[in-house]
Amino acid sequence: MMNNKYKVLLIEDDANIRSVVTTLLETEGYQVIWAGTCQLALALFASHRPDIAILDLGLPDRDGMQFLEYVRRDSLMPVIVLSARSGDRDKVTALDAGANDYVTKPFSSDELLARIRMILRNYHHRADSGKLPGGKFRVRDLVIDYDARQVFIDGREIKLSQTEYNIVALLSEHCGKMMTYAAIIRGVWGYPDEGSTKKLQVNMANIRKKFGVRPGEARYITNELGVGYRMNGERDDG
Repeated sequence: MMNNKYKVLLIEDDANIRSVVTTLLETEGYQVIWAGTCQLALALFASHRPDIAILDLGLPDRDGMQFLEYVRRDSLMPVIVLSARSGDRDKVTALDAGANDYVTKPFSSDELLARIRMILRNYHHRADSGKLPGGKFRVRDLVIDYDARQVFIDGREIKLSQTEYNIVALLSEHCGKMMTYAAIIRGVWGYPDEGSTKKLQVNMANIRKKFGVRPGEARYITNELGVGYRMNGERDDG
């Protein structure tokens, strides 16, 4: 059992799901505090300063999005949405409002734990080291040298265009977070236009090809159609 001391705020009104998730997290060494309403969640957020929140959107008193919007006014605390709403629009709305990830019900326990570990590790590294530290970023055999603007896989340099490099670097900065198409477009081009999404998809196809990744394979980057992209794995700067 881990003894990680992380405090998780679980916001879920369904008693069965709350019990399952609480048991799952406590078995892994997390400290869990829970709320069944948005109002109580806001009070616990203010008084307990949790390390991460797991947020259901369908709460009895208010929509969970109101909790997310309130938190994002002055806090970067990671938030994972855990919701039965599985539509692309719901996911994009939550991610663009500041959620770090979106997991749909029914969910895999292993997947939820992996997302929590990844987000906590990356968030606390960024808090300690600054938003985008110099030096190198590693995920598996992928290495990014930020200062030299170079990308290597298994020691071999991958020749990327300036735009392709900017996309990869942006995803690595937010490693573990599902970034919507709109967020990536803003980060890379600074403005959206009519062909922005198509332009992003073409660049991503080129990146995958240069990385030697087959269509549909998510070795380094996951694509959730209609939503966005996530750099997989846990960052290991050095």
